[in-house]
Amino acid sequence: MKRKILVAFLLLPFLSPRPAAASHRFIVRDTKGITSLQELCSSLGCAVLRGLDGTIGQIFLVTIPDSANPTSFLAMLSGHEEVLNVEPDLLLKLPLQPTAGAAPSGLWDSTPMQYFGVTVWHGFANQPASQIIRLGVTQAAFNVTGSGVVSVIDTGVDPTHPALWRVLTKGYDFTRNGGTGSELGDVNQSTMAVVNGGSPVQVNPSTIAVVSPTAAATLQNPAYAAFGHGTMVAGIIHLVAPTATIMPLKAFRPDGTGYISDVLRAIYFAVQNHANIINMSFSFPDYSVEMLRAVFFAYQRSLVAVASVGNDGKEEWLYPAGYVGQVIGVASTSDNDTRSSFSNYGQPPVWVDAPGEGIITTYPFGTYSAGWGTSFSTAFVSGAAALLRGVGGQVSPLETSEALSHAYYISPDLGYGRLDLYQAVFAARNPY
Repeated sequence: MKRKILVAFLLLPFLSPRPAAASHRFIVRDTKGITSLQELCSSLGCAVLRGLDGTIGQIFLVTIPDSANPTSFLAMLSGHEEVLNVEPDLLLKLPLQPTAGAAPSGLWDSTPMQYFGVTVWHGFANQPASQIIRLGVTQAAFNVTGSGVVSVIDTGVDPTHPALWRVLTKGYDFTRNGGTGSELGDVNQSTMAVVNGGSPVQVNPSTIAVVSPTAAATLQNPAYAAFGHGTMVAGIIHLVAPTATIMPLKAFRPDGTGYISDVLRAIYFAVQNHANIINMSFSFPDYSVEMLRAVFFAYQRSLVAVASVGNDGKEEWLYPAGYVGQVIGVASTSDNDTRSSFSNYGQPPVWVDAPGEGIITTYPFGTYSAGWGTSFSTAFVSGAAALLRGVGGQVSPLETSEALSHAYYISPDLGYGRLDLYQAVFAARNPY
């Protein structure tokens, strides 16, 4: 029996940070390394849990007992000259919003077709967003289909999906400190709730699912509010750049929570494992010194970082898109080339926009879904960055930003405009 999932939902990348109340976690930069920090902790009553920057060995996750005073600890640790920075390890939350548009008709078009060596649904490959950004004509006119490695810092990716398995490379699960970045480990038979197939079912305020009796939907349970998000993002990147490689870096749990420390680990992992592009379909309001240092570390090594500007419908400054000059900030537009009502705006941090309403993409269990949000707009731009690499190999972050700025202009508060792949690739091939 053919399995179908319809998920028409507003998966928003806006993250609400809050300190971890019970664990008292801190991100600490010690220039002398782990031995120095362990000696400090032996006298201050803290514990060094793990390193956060891979082989560099200067950034660590430190915890103190629940009974300790976090303010006093910060003051004591900051007083040592080898400690350059101490900041709370914020717990981020990816909330869903209560409304979603009508499901796109293409989601019912499950006719199989070949797409660069894999079988996909016709409705996925030929959705309106593809036509809007001129995907097909660009691939054909310039003979570009993407190259390089796109790291996806998210909830993980379904490694068995028929559309994705060939382009996935080994990633990592930072929520479990092991594994390859799959989000299928988040579910099992005891936690999955089976939904009767045949008709749409409202499984949470922003999600509609159609599931056959042989498939499982986990979205009824709040513990799975963000399940599938990473697979959806990966699907859009693959749609735009089907011959690029995708590296799944799981830093968020299925309920949408994740620590800044795990996002940092994912960024350094991406750099040290030869990724070329970092997709960050999330945002948060608090400035983080270590997050800025991490994205700058990536920028210096020619990685292109792309992030959503948020879905609060406001002109506001969120991060990591707010690290202007190091990260490409992406807003969402409708199929009519207007700003999506939920999308944040303002230049900066908005650099460019992309469709973000009713986007048809891959979903776990080998199925497809439709989603709303700047999460998915961001994935289009990350895919575009991979497509630009096919023009002439290595493309620097500055060159990528410049090429992407050749877009369809909409308004002053939406940066350079809506992504136009043809203009971007032409500009990359014919620099001034």
